Amino acid sequence: MYDHMGLGVADYQRSTAFYDAALAPLGIRQLYVVPREFTGGVDVVGYGVQRPMFWISGADPTRGKLHVAFAAETRAQVDAFHAAALKAGGKDNGPPGLRPHYDKDYYGAFVLDPDGFNVEAVCRATE
Repeated sequence: MYDHMGLGVADYQRSTAFYDAALAPLGIRQLYVVPREFTGGVDVVGYGVQRPMFWISGADPTRGKLHVAFAAETRAQVDAFHAAALKAGGKDNGPPGLRPHYDKDYYGAFVLDPDGFNVEAVCRATE
């Protein structure tokens, strides 16, 4: 339904280090760093698999509550995401496991990123 989304972070270097590590088990990586001459000197990076769909900006930090969920192909990827995110400084906000109140095969894990945003990996495959 959406094409891409972006958010501003308080500490660009800390956040990119977190997302580099947390999203790697899902096959998501930095695909494009926007040259600073096109952003007025602001650091901006796009993450994705085939094209950038999740953008981080080092200016104008997003305020309030934010929840973003990344698709995982396997439950093992959800587990690896959670472990990598915690190792990269994320805070546990729900360990890997089934969440049948969402859907019978909904397997997800939740962490809070460096800005306190709720970041999730979810697998909907039957295993």
